[in-house]
Amino acid sequence: MSSLLLRRIFVWSVSLVLGFVLTWAIVVFFFPILIPAEAGKGLDDYGVLLTVLTAVPIALVFVTWLDYFMDTRILPD
Repeated sequence: MSSLLLRRIFVWSVSLVLGFVLTWAIVVFFFPILIPAEAGKGLDDYGVLLTVLTAVPIALVFVTWLDYFMDTRILPD
């Protein structure tokens, strides 16, 4: 495998993990601050579809920045 392919796999892997972790942190810690009546609710109550629909755009933000800094050329110039 080429170095570029390994970097692209690394960018996508790290971005998806960071997207899910940030989504989890938002749902578990930030939402109860905004909506105190919903305190104690987690990802189970948030739902699988909403979790995915939140994590994917956040992950794409990480893909954009990691692509820029690691020069993987995932996005066109």
